[in-house]
Amino acid sequence: MLGKLLIRYLRPYRWLLAGVLVFQFASVMASLYLPSLNADIINKGVALGDTGYIWSSGTVMLAISIGQIACSIVATYFAAKAAMQMGRDIRDGVFERVSAFSEREVSHFGAGSLITRNTNDVQQVQMLAMMAATMLVSAPLLAIGGIIMALRQDVGLSWLIAVAVPVLLVMVGFIIGGMVPLFRRYQHKLDAVNRVMREQLTGIRVVRAFVREDIEAARFREANYDIMAVGRKVGELFVLLFPLAMLVLNVTVVGVIWFGGIRVNDGDMEIGTLFAFMAYIMQILMGVLMASFMTIMIPRAAVSAERISEVLASESTLARPKDAVLRLPNPGAVELRNATFSYPGAERPVLDGVTFAAAPGETVAIVGSTGAGKTTLVSLIPRLFDASGGSVRVGGVDVREVELDLLWRSIGLVPQRPFLFSGTVASNLRFGREEATDEELWHALEIAQGRDFVAEMEGGLDARIAQGGTNLSGGQRQRLAIARAIVHNPDILIFDDSFSALDLTTDARLRQALWRELPTVTKIVVAQRVSTIADADRIVVLDDGAMVGIGTHGELLESCTTYQEIVQSQLSVETPA
Repeated sequence: MLGKLLIRYLRPYRWLLAGVLVFQFASVMASLYLPSLNADIINKGVALGDTGYIWSSGTVMLAISIGQIACSIVATYFAAKAAMQMGRDIRDGVFERVSAFSEREVSHFGAGSLITRNTNDVQQVQMLAMMAATMLVSAPLLAIGGIIMALRQDVGLSWLIAVAVPVLLVMVGFIIGGMVPLFRRYQHKLDAVNRVMREQLTGIRVVRAFVREDIEAARFREANYDIMAVGRKVGELFVLLFPLAMLVLNVTVVGVIWFGGIRVNDGDMEIGTLFAFMAYIMQILMGVLMASFMTIMIPRAAVSAERISEVLASESTLARPKDAVLRLPNPGAVELRNATFSYPGAERPVLDGVTFAAAPGETVAIVGSTGAGKTTLVSLIPRLFDASGGSVRVGGVDVREVELDLLWRSIGLVPQRPFLFSGTVASNLRFGREEATDEELWHALEIAQGRDFVAEMEGGLDARIAQGGTNLSGGQRQRLAIARAIVHNPDILIFDDSFSALDLTTDARLRQALWRELPTVTKIVVAQRVSTIADADRIVVLDDGAMVGIGTHGELLESCTTYQEIVQSQLSVETPA
């Protein structure tokens, strides 16, 4: 999975990688040549007292060293550029894929996990790509080239290489084998920390309101301790690597000095050759060590690549139709025919056989007890979910056959929990239609009963909005969300319990303005208050996912027991005993 991901996203930057190979090869060749040149200086210059040879060879050695440094810098630059651009492309790919997900896929992965996959996991793969383009290229060249150059210097000591390299490889293999499953656990624990932190930051008001700070702190400590425990086990294995590697390296150097000294004493080897052989042994083992360090990064990056690929490979249940309808024959019309919806693994459907229609310009209200399926029902219209059975038609066409952008342009949705983005009032209102003029924004605010409080804010339309609209009251957020949907200029407006934070007077004025200013726009209204829906053209009554009544307010008061109970419960609350 890691290899496929790297090949896919590094292919556009193959020329940068080719440059890395060329300059890294030149750098390694220079590094391998330096010990031989140093041996010649000792054997032919120092030993014979030839100062001129020392100066001339030393100048060549200095020039090669400078070239080696320059090639290494250029190779590292190319590698970093390719890796950073690859990371950018992966993040773009994950973001685009997640943006196309339905609520079902987002719930499956979890928001916290998706954030981690697009940040930490991408960073792991990105770092591996950069290190691999430098260290993983140079390490085998250094090790193999070092072996060749060492054998050219002296074959008699080559048995030391045959012993040291396998011993180092066995040690590294043992350590890496223990780290692979730990890295997988570490990423899952990181998801848990991200999820807990995100929940606590999002629900900070609830936490404080119920005096749950200590309990939530304990919950975070538990998640934090879990990731620390796994990280400590990784660290315990990791810290063994370098001491063991240095032990092998130092013992090998001692062996070279010991047995090489005997050969020098016997006249079978020159002193400069001994120093060169020792340098090559160190290069060989450092090459193996560098490759080992990379193999430690590979398992964690492989886990991250697997998690990223899982997101990229996930197809949204909201599949775009191949021969999509590009024009709606009857804009504003909404019709549900025996619509049924079930969540995956659920024992029974959330909605079962719901049928109703709304003509262009009509108002259809949906009412029912908590958990009756009202939000799920209106989510089927803009195709946030696909119906499990039956059909949902917008503009005279099944929503599964309509081009998604066309469907979403024709619908304005005001969700149950209005969300505002950080920016200004104007940027939030223009979220659905960037070309909207200031006059259109003020007109939408006037309909949504938000003109007065926006005019009083410092800057008016340019007043700052905090992320999530936290610097506004609940009612103000709802009115801005309604105004945003109006600016979108849709054929259908869906209000999912969007008047709950408004007082009765503001609610009434807003509905009157909507009916008066947008007579041709179809309105689907989910509400809890009977006063909000009493003047609707039709009211759909849901009970436990089934439609138990449909008609006007007066008709339902005579024919629908469930609606009568809803009305009676609200009258009993409003009327003092």
